[in-house]
Amino acid sequence: MSLEFNKEVFITCAVTGSGSSQDKSEHVPRSPRQIAESAIDAARAGAAVVHCHVRDPETGVPSRKPEYYRELTDRIRDADIDVVLNLTAGMGGDMVFGGVESPLPLQEKSTDMAGATERLVHVAECLPEICTLDCGTMNFAEADYVMTNTPGMLREMAAQIKALGVRPEIEAFDTGHLWFAKQLVSEGLIEEPVLIQLCMGIPWGAPADLNTLMAMVNNLPANSHFSAFSIGRDQMPYAAAAVAAGGNVRVGLEDNIWLEKGVLATNAQLVEKAATIVTNMGASIIGPQQVRERLALTKRAPV
Repeated sequence: MSLEFNKEVFITCAVTGSGSSQDKSEHVPRSPRQIAESAIDAARAGAAVVHCHVRDPETGVPSRKPEYYRELTDRIRDADIDVVLNLTAGMGGDMVFGGVESPLPLQEKSTDMAGATERLVHVAECLPEICTLDCGTMNFAEADYVMTNTPGMLREMAAQIKALGVRPEIEAFDTGHLWFAKQLVSEGLIEEPVLIQLCMGIPWGAPADLNTLMAMVNNLPANSHFSAFSIGRDQMPYAAAAVAAGGNVRVGLEDNIWLEKGVLATNAQLVEKAATIVTNMGASIIGPQQVRERLALTKRAPV
């Protein structure tokens, strides 16, 4: 497949994530108020979509509490700037084994395994335009941790997301995840147009090289729109690569905390830097309403 340059690009800002970055940068937001304010700043800088996790306000540890999502959602919706809201649904699939010689029992303090309905309770309450669906199980760069998403779990979550009228964003960390995404589409569990996020450079998923990126692009479901990102210092090069490959851009403190060597970034600064790259390539940046029209999204207040 040849490169197909995207002339109208939307930027997603991944605001805070669920990693341990809260202790590495003072700019990583913790409380619902801080996360909302950072998301709003990113929207003002040019992000059409904000992808949000929540954290414990005191410790910064990732959380699944619905009340945090409710406060975050209300603050973003009450802001004086429009933005598409994308809430994670990836939490609740963390399995941490006991070790290589004694894998069972699981480490209770670190394992967080929840049912499909519980993993989506905040989505059902807040009704964002988009929520994520991590389309497979994956090893990360941690000895005994597995991100667990079984085919049965994903089918049920996809069905519930569809029933809520929310658009799933398939997060694909390797080509097999795209294969299963196609299966969910063929079964009618995901409707077109399909929204895909290609997650590159995360150990031990798809490596951050252009051959692998194009392999991912070549395996996208039909009638799909995609964004792509890589982590750390590869974040901005992949903003350019994604546009050149026909896709959209994701940046943000979830994936990279640095603006340049030795300089910690804010979300707004990362969005501004990505926007400069996109426009210097000759593409234009589209806003939230154009994204809704392109992706057939429904903007509505929570029920």
